[in-house]
Amino acid sequence: MKLLVAGATGETGRRIVHQLVDRNISVKALVRDPVAARTFLPEGVELVVGDLLNRDSLRAGITDCTAVICATGARPSFNITGPLAVDYWGIRNLVDIAKEKQVVHFVFVSSLCVSKLFHPLNLFWLILFWKKQAEIYLQTSGLPYTIVRPGGLKNQDSETAIVMTGADCLFEGSIPRSQVARVCIEALHEPNARNKIVEIISRAHEPVRTLSDWFQSVP
Repeated sequence: MKLLVAGATGETGRRIVHQLVDRNISVKALVRDPVAARTFLPEGVELVVGDLLNRDSLRAGITDCTAVICATGARPSFNITGPLAVDYWGIRNLVDIAKEKQVVHFVFVSSLCVSKLFHPLNLFWLILFWKKQAEIYLQTSGLPYTIVRPGGLKNQDSETAIVMTGADCLFEGSIPRSQVARVCIEALHEPNARNKIVEIISRAHEPVRTLSDWFQSVP
């Protein structure tokens, strides 16, 4: 298996890359600035210079990959078209090229509450709305997929138990990015993760369950 990770230099993406390398899984990282990327990413990772809005660069990046993990996201800015471009059109491009290249699984990191139009985060240029539209596009693409909707993302690692549900069941809570990375990677190997939306948070005092059990429990 060889993976393309989009958003590889982001806080979540770099954790995904590190965990893949730790598991001896071959990784290609889609980056804009390879010099800067080398300061974040481990040795042995193949860097591919590309942009979600440049389909040719995506085509070159996905070549010889069997699966894709997408952990991209628009950065806060005054650009009102940022979420539309990155969180919708960019994901559409990536999905289209992944389908063209016949990848076997596409894992997309989305967000809790994407179905809530009047959520405060949509004041940031409809960021959740466009993520939801990207989810729909992936679901209807014909690609095998797993959509991962994490709660508030924390940089600090924690062993707090993961809680997983189906779509539109969790509306608050947080989770370490390292655990989000783990869920994304396990989804690639777990048949019960295919073609599902899973929402994840971490919660103290919850009984620990395997991710395989959690994926199986989601309808």
